[in-house]
Amino acid sequence: MSTTIVQLSNVTIFQSGSPVLAGVNLQIDKGEFVYLIGKTGSGKSSLLKLLYGELSLNEGNCTVAGFPLIGLPSTQIPFLRRKLGIVFQDFQLLPDRSVYANLEFVLLATGWKDKAEMQSRIEEALSNVGLSTKGFKLPHELSGGEQQRVVIARALLNHPELILADEPTGNLDPETSEEIMKLLFDISNKGTSVLMATHNYGLMDKFPARILKCENGRMEDTKTKEPSPVI
Repeated sequence: MSTTIVQLSNVTIFQSGSPVLAGVNLQIDKGEFVYLIGKTGSGKSSLLKLLYGELSLNEGNCTVAGFPLIGLPSTQIPFLRRKLGIVFQDFQLLPDRSVYANLEFVLLATGWKDKAEMQSRIEEALSNVGLSTKGFKLPHELSGGEQQRVVIARALLNHPELILADEPTGNLDPETSEEIMKLLFDISNKGTSVLMATHNYGLMDKFPARILKCENGRMEDTKTKEPSPVI
């Protein structure tokens, strides 16, 4: 069985009819952590949108978690997304529901029916992010870091092969950001690939990994960034 989770070959990504990235070649393997960097408007978000099926693929070949995206019927997109976990900068939690109910909502929406199985999966996901005792809380009763942990738990519910994280530390203080990074690296070390868009170069110094850079309509795949020397 192949360990390749994402494979793009000579892909051009279009947004509103105009190409934003051309000639994209990319492979992400199982359990790999990859940063995605570039200025605003350089194509980072468009690449993420392509991978989770919000943008259609019209040029090149792309396979994500076993789904070929060229010509992918809209009816298959929900099945693709069950293989993915998506983490945004703005938490997008339902404010009037408890943490537990937020996660239950996702399971119901993705076809789970057995109450006992749902309870077990929710408890496992909350345990994975260190929030076992917070299931009864409403989102506004949690800190920003705790809310982001809930979002990551939500992303983990369906045992995804790939997590797409779009600026997941953008609204967090430095200490909390490091905690979230440790959690995401732990997740990748356990076998789930992580592709993380970020502007935080300080975090990239502390948590070195492979870097994709979007610039001038192209994507450059760099080697692993090594930590800056301590002077």
